[in-house]
Amino acid sequence: MEIMAAVVIVGLLASIGLPTYAAIIERQKVQQAARDLQVISLSLESWHSQYFAYPEILSDLGMNLPKDPWGNDYEYLNFDSPAPGTNGKIRKDHNLHPLNTGFDLYSKGQDGQSRAPLTASASQDDVIYARDGGFVGLASDF
Repeated sequence: MEIMAAVVIVGLLASIGLPTYAAIIERQKVQQAARDLQVISLSLESWHSQYFAYPEILSDLGMNLPKDPWGNDYEYLNFDSPAPGTNGKIRKDHNLHPLNTGFDLYSKGQDGQSRAPLTASASQDDVIYARDGGFVGLASDF
């Protein structure tokens, strides 16, 4: 009987502890992605102050670019890019205003999927750089 009670108690503690632990790990990954976005954005701004334009692709920065905490590349879009279709890829908030003035920078988050409007369900777990650095965090919190 005592062993059965101990097993039940351990099971209850595990059922409470594991989801809490998973949530903490996910929160740390979001915070790491936000820090990475801030570092990359500083490099982008440094590039812009030197060349008066943003680079076409992130690898032009010449820095060792990290992967996001979920193992994917960070997404970047230069608004002034001559590539066709660039304007349609600019991410916008719920009022359809662009998130930034010169570039988009974000992680696709845990699910590895994203859509241009932040209101899309695939974009809710994205970690975004918005308001030209005034907000860096989960799209669902923006």
